[in-house]
Amino acid sequence: MKSRSRLMLEKSISAMLSAIEIYNKPDFKYREETFSVLCINSWELLLKAKILNLASNKLAALYAMEYKTLITGKKSTVKRPKKNRSGNPLSINLFEAYRIVTEEYGVKINKAVSDNLVALTEIRDNSIHFVNDDLLLSLKIQELGSASLQNYLHLVSSWFGDVLSRYNFYLMPLSFFRNFNEAPGISLNSSERKVLDYIKKSEEGYDGIEDVGDYNLTLRIDVKFQKVKSTSGLPVQITNDPGATAVYLSEEDFTDKYPWDYDILSTRLSKRYSDFKMNANYHKIRKKLEGDKKFAYERLLNPKNPNGGKKTFYNPNIQKEFDKHYTKIS
Repeated sequence: MKSRSRLMLEKSISAMLSAIEIYNKPDFKYREETFSVLCINSWELLLKAKILNLASNKLAALYAMEYKTLITGKKSTVKRPKKNRSGNPLSINLFEAYRIVTEEYGVKINKAVSDNLVALTEIRDNSIHFVNDDLLLSLKIQELGSASLQNYLHLVSSWFGDVLSRYNFYLMPLSFFRNFNEAPGISLNSSERKVLDYIKKSEEGYDGIEDVGDYNLTLRIDVKFQKVKSTSGLPVQITNDPGATAVYLSEEDFTDKYPWDYDILSTRLSKRYSDFKMNANYHKIRKKLEGDKKFAYERLLNPKNPNGGKKTFYNPNIQKEFDKHYTKIS
């Protein structure tokens, strides 16, 4: 049976694939706007899948909480789930999910990811105003979208393992849809211009940075056609040699059972106890617990290289053992 985290991840992947499929249709009149809606939806589901993974798949971790107003008119002292019109618990939004992952659990995410999501959200929120026949706006959305796809691939791989290898995540170049020599010259309306100005201001914060790393705010799109004598690309070799090394990965089981790394463990303990300190005593307790597979597992960073580096991951249940040594915040 698949975990809630895994089911949420699959929904996220489906949303992103739908975004790509719609964008890459030869004739789709609301291409960029629909892509931004589905892309942002996919990111929200990914972040929620990560929260479930970190929170032992407890659905309540996704609830939007609030202080209820009592009969006396005063606010309650304990937060309760906020309800929607049908009476069901409301779920947190994209940016609250991002905050929980990074602040409550201490997961490190490159700032360019956040800036990219904010820019794409602006596109989504303003999409109702677009009459998008302007090449400049289309190009900027593609640059944001291409970067967002790359960021998505890196984080999914980092968080959940190699689960996207069978998919092609790319956006077809604008040249497939438009003749650049006949690009329409329609003027941007005020709403479109404000969105582009906002994105430009965000991009200026990355000017002069040479080492962009794996994560990006936008990816500049330059398209040119040239004739070649032979095909080019990455060479791939498949072998049916029974003597070849077999590599078996169980990413799903591992990420579900040991979702925390050292930084996340330390962050969660600091928020759980009033007297917690990252000192010699903490490391002594942690090292002792790392010897029990119920609480921790040391794993090769690259399963194909047995002589490579290792990293220890933790099961959230390890907190119960730390309860014996520290005072919980009431």
